[in-house]
Amino acid sequence: MPYLISGVLPPGALARTAQPTITGDGLVLRPWRAADAPAVYEAFQDPALRQWHIRGADSEDEVRGWIAEWVRSWRGERQAQWAVVDPGTGALLGRVALRNMLLGDGAAEVAYWTVAAARGRGVAPRGVTALVHWAFGVGFHRLELTHSVRNEASCRVATKTGFALEGTKRSALLHPDGWHDMHLHARVEGHPA
Repeated sequence: MPYLISGVLPPGALARTAQPTITGDGLVLRPWRAADAPAVYEAFQDPALRQWHIRGADSEDEVRGWIAEWVRSWRGERQAQWAVVDPGTGALLGRVALRNMLLGDGAAEVAYWTVAAARGRGVAPRGVTALVHWAFGVGFHRLELTHSVRNEASCRVATKTGFALEGTKRSALLHPDGWHDMHLHARVEGHPA
């Protein structure tokens, strides 16, 4: 039985090209490199970052495995992960990503984190904004962003970057301290931020 509509983004729309470097608002979003492992490992030692993530880093070798998977996931069109770096020094400031990409639906989930030293400098909102502009530019239609309802900083990032709050997913994600309700925010291409 044929589909009545074409996919929003055809298979291969991303994988047939190299993952791009994105610049915007004083930041560089670049593909991950194996040499980033020590900085990512250090970032995951921060209790504030660990509070909101369900994954911990036990070694730099483990992180190198993550980075290898992040690189493969671009080619597999499952995820797109970028290191957010300072354009002058190249220092790691954080990460932005499109996860759970459904190219046919033109949809993905935005995710991000920042290193402790970068917090309070607008890195997360600027990185997310650059990612959103790129994603809509290549043809994505709907981007979602979820965070624990207890994570007020992430709620501020979502609001600052134009993601409208659509609702609360009850008891949606298990964290080390128990089940968390999650806010669901979204942006739709062509709609005002």
